[in-house]
Amino acid sequence: MQPSPAMREYLAEIYRLQEDSPTVSTTSLAERLGVSAPAIPRMLKRLKSAGYVKHIPYQGVELAELGREEALRELRRHRVLEVFLVDIMGFRWDEVHEQADELGKGLNDTIAERMAEMTGFPTRCPHGEPIPDKDRKLPQMNDFCLINLAVGYKGTISRVRTNEPERLQYFASLGLMPGVSFEIVGRAPFNGPMRLRVERDEIVLGVELVKAIWVS
Repeated sequence: MQPSPAMREYLAEIYRLQEDSPTVSTTSLAERLGVSAPAIPRMLKRLKSAGYVKHIPYQGVELAELGREEALRELRRHRVLEVFLVDIMGFRWDEVHEQADELGKGLNDTIAERMAEMTGFPTRCPHGEPIPDKDRKLPQMNDFCLINLAVGYKGTISRVRTNEPERLQYFASLGLMPGVSFEIVGRAPFNGPMRLRVERDEIVLGVELVKAIWVS
């Protein structure tokens, strides 16, 4: 069976959550999707019956191979649409995630591929996240979370891993966006704030913001 738009949304979100954890709990899925906790088991039952997810006792769910394929197809549509909204329609990067969620419900592969063509077949979304190709293969990523790096490290921001508009606006105001070069010039002990040099400016970031930045 072809997944409904709601099923596609769940599969894509499970994929995103599995990037940080092997299994996904109903609680984390409800928080990410902004739906009530009782709604999650009903949808997961449908996804399991269709062969898209597997239940792991006492841990949560994980994508089956069929679910992973559909999740990557949905991520391609979503991220290509985000690029289209920024490059062609002039939206800011902090506006596009929610817009793409709404518009993506009616998006098919034919329209998504025309959008990809119009934007030069992008391999990254505006936030730097990789875009799966038409064969649902992801480009190779060789980046690291900024929080794991030491004073003196110089690199380039590869992606900013948050969809929260307020945080994205704040990062943009500091010039912290994919492609920007930086140096770690200070770090407080015990997971304290980190000090970065970006061009001629020095920026201090708290640990929660540091966790959202991935670099190469």
